[in-house]
Amino acid sequence: MQRIVIDENIRHGKPVIKGTRVPIDIILGSLAGGMSYQEICEDYEITEDDIKAAIEYATKLVADEEVHLLEAVS
Repeated sequence: MQRIVIDENIRHGKPVIKGTRVPIDIILGSLAGGMSYQEICEDYEITEDDIKAAIEYATKLVADEEVHLLEAVS
């Protein structure tokens, strides 16, 4: 997680790759859209380790998420 920074002065506080303005959601969206690690690295000037850090960050967010089921209304 040393590669991820949250600073209210950078991208309105969205998590980004340290030393860049590349938001984690852009990296994940690029992967979901079918881009390869190499393409993302070239387009955003980041490393494969940065991409892996973005995936790890998102994984931890989902793992810590709590789901509360609502009762069905009849």
